[in-house]
Formats: sequence, C-alpha cells, structure tokens
Amino acid sequence: MSAPSGPTGSDRNTGSGTDRNRTDPAIIRNFCIIAHIDHGKSTLADRMLQLTGVVDARQMRAQYLDRMDIERERGITIKSQNVRMPWTSRLDGVEYVLDMIDTPGHVDFSYEVSRSLAACEGAVLLVDAAQGIEAQTLANLYMALENDLQIIPVLNKIDLPAAQPDRYAEEIAHIIGCDPDDVLRVSAKTGLGVEDLLDVICTQVPAPIGEADSPPRAMIFDSVYDIYRGVITYIRVIDGEILPRQRIKMMSNGVTHELLEVGVISPEPKPTQGLSVGEVGYLITGVKDVRQSRVGDTVTTANKPATESLGGYRDPRPMVYSGLYPLDGSDYPLLRDALDKLQLNDAALVYEPESSAALGFGFRCGFLGLLHLEIVRERLEREFDLDLISTAPNVVYRVVLEDKQGEYIVTNPSDWPAGRKIAEIWEPVAKAMIIAPSEYIGAIMELCQGKRGILQGMDYLSETRVELRYTLPMGEIIFDFFDSLKSRTRGYASLDYEVAGEQLGDLVKVDILLQGEAVDAFSAIVHKDKAYGYGTSMTSKLRELIPRQQFEVPIQAAVGARIIARESIRAIRKDVLAKCYGGDITRKRKLLEKQKEGKKRMKMVGRVEVPQEAFIAALSTGETGDTAKK
Repeated sequence: MSAPSGPTGSDRNTGSGTDRNRTDPAIIRNFCIIAHIDHGKSTLADRMLQLTGVVDARQMRAQYLDRMDIERERGITIKSQNVRMPWTSRLDGVEYVLDMIDTPGHVDFSYEVSRSLAACEGAVLLVDAAQGIEAQTLANLYMALENDLQIIPVLNKIDLPAAQPDRYAEEIAHIIGCDPDDVLRVSAKTGLGVEDLLDVICTQVPAPIGEADSPPRAMIFDSVYDIYRGVITYIRVIDGEILPRQRIKMMSNGVTHELLEVGVISPEPKPTQGLSVGEVGYLITGVKDVRQSRVGDTVTTANKPATESLGGYRDPRPMVYSGLYPLDGSDYPLLRDALDKLQLNDAALVYEPESSAALGFGFRCGFLGLLHLEIVRERLEREFDLDLISTAPNVVYRVVLEDKQGEYIVTNPSDWPAGRKIAEIWEPVAKAMIIAPSEYIGAIMELCQGKRGILQGMDYLSETRVELRYTLPMGEIIFDFFDSLKSRTRGYASLDYEVAGEQLGDLVKVDILLQGEAVDAFSAIVHKDKAYGYGTSMTSKLRELIPRQQFEVPIQAAVGARIIARESIRAIRKDVLAKCYGGDITRKRKLLEKQKEGKKRMKMVGRVEVPQEAFIAALSTGETGDTAKK
C-alpha cells in the first residue's frame, strides 16, 4: 500500500509524525456529497482530490474513487468511499483536515447513504443546473436533515448551454428554506467555483464534538475483505483515541483483537500513529472471520472499555427476494463463502439457505431493489468466478389462514400453504415519490392507477415541476414500473420509494405444471387480475424452450386445481411405416396401434427433463436490466 504523493498536511494535523499528537478536532471537517445519479458527484470528488493535492496529475483518472469495474462501466457509484484531504482556507488561512465521503445516488443504495450521513456533520447537496432537484436527491436531503447535518446547496454543471442556475437556485431555496444567493454555483468538470466550495465547507460545516480523555468509542460505518490482510474496518472516532497495538473490543459480541495497523485513506491507505476524536480512518486486525466486524457496531479498547455503545444503524429491510443457485451444484460452498465476504462489504444484503427440486441447493437472498439484485449477482460472478441462476424476484407476503389456524410468512412461492383455507393475504406497500414536468401528470396518474396505486398528494415545486406521492404495492414496483414511468415521461421523471407497511391484497399462486407435476422454480405469486397473463406468457415461453420428447408434453398454468392456460409440446414421431412397402392396410394400422400403445406407456413412466438452458431463459425476465439510471 503505497502512500500517494502530494501534500497531506503537517504531522500535527494528520497525526502521522513520530510522536503521536492528537489532531485538533477544531480543524476537522467531516462531510459527504449527496446527489442524484449523473449529477456530477464523482466528478466533483475528482476536482477536490486534484485541488487539495492528494492525487497528482500522473495518477489522476476520471471517477477516481469508484474502485469497482462495474461502477466505471455503468457510470454509477455503488459503494461509499471516504478520503482525507488537507485544505488551507483562503478566508482565515487555517489548514483544515477534510474527511469527505462520496455516496451513491441510486435509490437501491440509500443504505450506503444513511451510514455515510451518520459519520458526518455536513452534507453538500449537489444538483444538476440543467435538470433540477430529483426525487432521490430529495429523499437523501430529508435523511440528512433528520441527522441534523449542515446543508450546503450547490448547483453543478453551470457551464452547460442548457443550464438554468437562477431557476433551480430558487427551487432549492424554496425546498430547504434558504436565500437563492446562498446556493453555490460550480462546474465540477472545469473546476470553476470548487475552491470557493472548499472554503465554504471549512467555514459552515461544524467541527466534530467528542470527549478526548473518555474511554474510546468509534462507530464502524463500512468494512471490506482483503484476501491478504483480512477484514479492513472503516471507523469514525467519536470519543477517546485508538492507537496501534492496542487490544480493541467489539461491543456487540465482546470479541477482542489486537490492532495491527491504524490509518487514514488519502486516497490510498496511509498508516498513522492513531486516530482521535472526529477522525475517520481504518483499522486492520488481521482477522479472517468476516462475521466479527459488523457494520453499526461500536469499537472500544479491551483494557479501558466504554460502558455505553453508540446508537447503531437501522437494519435495512429487504424489499425484493430472489433465489441464487450455482449452475454447478459442487459450487454451493464457494457461493456461501462468497456471500459471507460480500455481505461484509454490502450490509444491506441478507440471505439464508434454501433448496429447490429443480435447481438444487442455493440461497434465498433479500435485496433493496432490482438494481441491487443485478449488481450483487454481477459482483458474485466477477469477483468470485461463479456461474449463477437467479429466480424471478418477488416480495414477502403474509398469509392468514381461516379459523385462526395460524399465519405463514411467504418469501418464496414454494412456502405458499397449499390445500389450506386462506382468510387474508397481506402484501407490502411502498410510499412512492415521483418528480416530473407538470405536462406528464396525466400519463403518470394513468400508470399508477394501472399498478393499483392510490394518490396521497401532489405539490408543485415550481411552475413547471410537480411532485406526486402515491401508495403502491411493492410487487408492482419491483418489475417494470420504472421503465414504464421513464417511457411515458420521455425520461424526465424520477422515482424514490420506501416501505410503508402492508395492505390486504387479492393474490393467487400460479403453478406451472409439466406432465401434471408442478415445477417450483416457475411458480409465482401474482394479483388475481394478472394470473392469466403470467400463465399464458410462461407456458408459451416454455413450449419454445423445452425440447420435444418421444411423447406429447402438456404445459399447464394452474391456480389451485383450476387450469388457466395450456400449451403442448408435440411428440417426436418415428416413421414406423417406412419399412412397409405394400401389403394390406391392416398391417400398417397394426404398426401404428403398436406405436400408440408404446407412447401411452412411455407417457405414464417417462419424466420431462428440463434442460438448464431452459431454466435460465425462462427465469431471465429481462426486467432487472437497465435500471441503473433511476
């Protein structure tokens, strides 16, 4: 791990000298950047890295803090990244220590944003001067205000010909209650106004507050797994001081470790002599067990432990469930280890083992949305060299039986209580916030009503932009809702949603039967009105995918005992009359009857083998793709 070139502040400020001198909390400024996708967060972070000198021109590249290939390919931020930068303010001449956390903008990674906000005292609200504030930005802004963060409003991309800074400055001022002149105007691409922004961060963001002589307490806000060094834990120190070679203690489980290395990210890991109040950095203990470093836990020292832990983060609630199965059954242990290591880096991922008659052993995984599902699957395949099948995504239902016989929590169609009398089915609902130009109100309302949505309110943010609030079933949102919204509004609408309880739903389970036997991997829970559509599409798709057998194979879609759709795969017919060259017709009829009896017997004892390719093609709904620009 090589230290980057460029100035990193004096030893007094960074605590990296031979004598351990605590960094004065008065010169520390912890802040994050919150914005919608494609509003310029990563570009602004690049300019800050250049201006503060922590990355020189030879090492500089676009999206410097986006470390994963997927982030660079898609142009989105998936993981929060923290970096320490020195900056001498031009207003008072003081050299400050800036700890910046770059956050994702997509709704599926809002949990990353919530953890970043808990480690900061200020937030830069970045808005595109050509597009205005978006739904996800608004949601992150409300989250920052709940955490009592100092908000610094900034309009980016003012160099664009389509930029309307005055109009959108008024819109931001109206939302957060400031003066339009207080909204800073920058161009992250050219660097215009970024130095002024750094000066404003130094003056407006409050210094961290903590007790330097109290027992140490630090909050874990992220972790990663390094194959050589084990678990690397990212922390924000609240009280006291954490030094190398101390024995630290995790307050949630009481496990102790010896610290091998303490340091800061600037922007590459840089070992220091310790971390004190307000500092953000990393710890390395050499531990390989990924379960011993949980995000949200409090770190203290073993010899002088704190008595009270810090308030952790709310555990994220999965919104979408999908099964992940290895193509090769012998890769099951590798998939389990890969999920363990990935969960350390992505605390919003939850999973539990499950098995399927068709797909073998795998895991039922919970995700925050379809893009989250897609990214996790892609990371597992790339980083751990696995070949996976993912089943059709679905949400969690609560099924109440008649006569108070109990209730079932259904995360998988195979958990559905078959043959039992059902009294009520409860489905999760979400509060959706849609921001769009006012001329698309009619199209948005038509779409939401078609998805069983209920309008909760509507507000005009400005003369031309409107905010609509709907309550929608989660099952309707997770598939093609966003794609439909974008197509109906020509790409101008933005969407944000959060879970808001549950409601009664008229839902049924659709089974797909092959030769009269249900195939659990193809079953789905859908609304009663959409059962026929799902049944016909799946049966017609399977008819094309499953190879023909020696006998006719019926493919049926059933709700309970009632068949709602059917397709048939025609039998392969051998020409048994080929050797008949003349003779009586009864001879030909006898051969045909013999063939008919043989097919009938084969139909009774034969099984339909569904090839792996058919499973992959049938379960690849194509609806998890291209949601990155949400």
